[in-house]
Amino acid sequence: MAKANVKDLLEAGVHFGHMTRKWNPNMAPYIFMEKNGIHIVDLHKTAVKLDEACSALEKLTSAGKKVLFVATKKQAKEVVAKHASELNMPYITERWPGGMLTNFVTIRKAVKKMNSIDKMKKDGTFETLSKKERLQVDRQRANLEKNLGSIADMVRLPSAIFVVDIMREHIAVTEAKKLGIPVFGIVDTNSDPRKVDFVIPGNDDASKSIDMILNIVSDSIKEGQSQRKADKEKSKEEGEVVSADKDADFDAE
Repeated sequence: MAKANVKDLLEAGVHFGHMTRKWNPNMAPYIFMEKNGIHIVDLHKTAVKLDEACSALEKLTSAGKKVLFVATKKQAKEVVAKHASELNMPYITERWPGGMLTNFVTIRKAVKKMNSIDKMKKDGTFETLSKKERLQVDRQRANLEKNLGSIADMVRLPSAIFVVDIMREHIAVTEAKKLGIPVFGIVDTNSDPRKVDFVIPGNDDASKSIDMILNIVSDSIKEGQSQRKADKEKSKEEGEVVSADKDADFDAE
């Protein structure tokens, strides 16, 4: 499993928290000191908590589970989209659709609508519409793609969500908690860590910090996916051996 390195975290600025006047007292266990009016995160504790989160994520993905990544703030959107795409995991980087988890059936209907528009364009039905109707359909498709494109292949609820900035994404966190879905999150000094199952204390405002943490997280998920693939191939080989043995027994009879 990928391990967090304190030196790397330091160079990426993961230790920079918020101004002391904006702090959440529940983050006290993860704060090392105050410097120039800013709280400094204890990176040794960040490394420990990051390793715990990575271990859990590796275990989840080795079982074939999906993790939904959520980050709509400007500094995190591109970073999260890049990592989630490489991992073939669903992600939300635009607006969180209210009821995304708690009203998943409705969200799936919207995805099906998007897919039906795509089908219209493939089978030629789209060309039979008037120019005005085609324009309306195109606009509808663009809006659906913007908000739901990255989760179009998510046919069931995720087994966990990974959040950057749990204050900004509080609706996503609340929905997940309501359904008993584990929440992994980068938690800055202004947030309440009690709302998250797997806390990763650190700077959630800088792209470099977010990218560093996600690099480590992604490596662990990739290891889990590789283990999943290896297990499936092993099962397939064992199945073929058993089948061959049965055929041999049948021929002997």
